[in-house]
Amino acid sequence: MALTTIHLQIKSLPVYHPSGSDIYAAGSFNGWNPQDGNYKFQHDPNGNYFLKMKLDKGYYEYKITRGGWDKAECKKAGESSGNHLLKVEGKAKVELEIEEWVDRFPAVPKKSTASKNVQIIDTDFLITQLKRTRRVWIYLPETYATSAERFPVIYMQDGQNVFDDATAYSGEWGVDEYLDSLDINTKKCIVVAIDNGGAKRMNEYCPYDFKLAGVKASSKSKKGEGNAYVDFLVKTLKPFIDKKYRTATAKENTFVAGSSMGGLISLYAILKYPAVFGGAGVFSPALWIAPKIFDDIKTKGKKISLKIYFFAGKLEGETMVQGTQKAYDEMKKVSMSTMKMVIREDGGHNEETWRNEFPFFYEWILK
Repeated sequence: MALTTIHLQIKSLPVYHPSGSDIYAAGSFNGWNPQDGNYKFQHDPNGNYFLKMKLDKGYYEYKITRGGWDKAECKKAGESSGNHLLKVEGKAKVELEIEEWVDRFPAVPKKSTASKNVQIIDTDFLITQLKRTRRVWIYLPETYATSAERFPVIYMQDGQNVFDDATAYSGEWGVDEYLDSLDINTKKCIVVAIDNGGAKRMNEYCPYDFKLAGVKASSKSKKGEGNAYVDFLVKTLKPFIDKKYRTATAKENTFVAGSSMGGLISLYAILKYPAVFGGAGVFSPALWIAPKIFDDIKTKGKKISLKIYFFAGKLEGETMVQGTQKAYDEMKKVSMSTMKMVIREDGGHNEETWRNEFPFFYEWILK
């Protein structure tokens, strides 16, 4: 599919804008990286900022930053502004007005919304395979402390967004609130959520070296670290969780899930470790950055026999829907897995959509 050129131009900046500072676009087209050099605005001596992007046709969401989410655009009074929506049909020029920057206002801590059943295992859990540390959360069912029961486990990516609005960038999934609401007869599980690596998110969640299309794109590939990250889940984190908590350790009780880049790495995890994971939630997977995943589906999919829940929303664009459908279709050709493909008319590339979809995934995967 031919890429379409989109020109973004900043029409106005705040009165107190730091002169000459770098400005970036961060959105669903680059894994929401707030300091991606391939999506850095150029600026001329007159202070005009402009960016040329090449994108597939479809829907995108994005925000403008000065290199970090603590320096993202906001409204005049400092309150959060919604994402810009971009529908790519053909060449277009988009003019933007930046009202204010977040760092111009005193930080107001958000109130934690995490359930009493959520704990932080460690703020600096060592990812030995990548020599980095990461915060890891865990949700334990209400009955965990009063029973001898062993529970299934779901390993979820982008842990900042799973349980707590205070740590989430654009809203949480509300996994804890949903699980707390289940009646006594519904099967319960443990949820382990691993924070993403910020600037390293795309690297850690992509199993192959990759390139990003866009302004000033370098011919040098970015390092895909997804292979090592999945090894961390299976060889380091899962053994730790199984030793410390009462888990049902068998494949049929072990699941992995995530959205966007997290959906991509969750799909790769079951391809690499089909004897460890019994199912996956593949929400809005960023397959566009990793076309080699389809080769792995063809060669490794035949070894897979588990449950896979694929999801895409039509408001994410044709590229997302077609890519997710292709992954489902290719897997169906070679795998004996039980699968479900869900496409929602009103589904966007955001936490609100995935929050609404999680209960359907949960009920299906644990049936």
